[in-house]
Amino acid sequence: MKNVRHIFFDLDNTLWDHRKNAYLTIKELFKNQKISEKYKIDFEEFHSTYHIINERLWEQIRDGEIDKEYLRNHRFYDTFLNFGVDDANLADYFEHHFLDEILKYNELVDGALDLLNYLKDKNYKMHIISNGFQEVTERKCILSGIADFFETITSADSVNIRKPRPEIFEYSLNLAKAEKNESILIGDDWIADVKGAQNFGIDIIFFDVLDENPLEEGLKFVKHLSEIKQYL
Repeated sequence: MKNVRHIFFDLDNTLWDHRKNAYLTIKELFKNQKISEKYKIDFEEFHSTYHIINERLWEQIRDGEIDKEYLRNHRFYDTFLNFGVDDANLADYFEHHFLDEILKYNELVDGALDLLNYLKDKNYKMHIISNGFQEVTERKCILSGIADFFETITSADSVNIRKPRPEIFEYSLNLAKAEKNESILIGDDWIADVKGAQNFGIDIIFFDVLDENPLEEGLKFVKHLSEIKQYL
């Protein structure tokens, strides 16, 4: 791909392993609050329910149906409610401590650091474009040791617009002083990343971490980050 000079990465679950870090964080909070003992709730069932609820709420944020305050007020509350526990204070404890404690865990997706070093050695200019909260996006990059790889970091909160809307791509490319024909996005979300990039008019490599096995003709997709080296 001779024309590509700028590589835009999604962050969560593309480079920074949000699923693993969230699991470890919630498990710690669950243990600290003795949830199993008090409410006879199995942690794995709790986490599975939380994951489904959280993913659905993030889809609603992406689609403009709710805001981040609604997500923060409901993801743990609705999870506990599913197990018959109607306790707003307990849910609030989990929410506020989750956002701080998750940054203690900074596992990267397998192969992320190796790929970033590979691309750096090839002199690509790298950037982040994330739908995450502004207040944690940069800290995730710093605490996981990958911040120095990136020339710019764009989070949705900084422009109040989320992928897949074209405005956030426009903002991020302008910040990077990049042209569409020399840019490519790497991300794991079919709607936010793949369709967002395609509709905006930049190339995309889909990180198919959930084995969705897309059938779209001509789409570049990988199952492991190391496979990106065949394209760049």
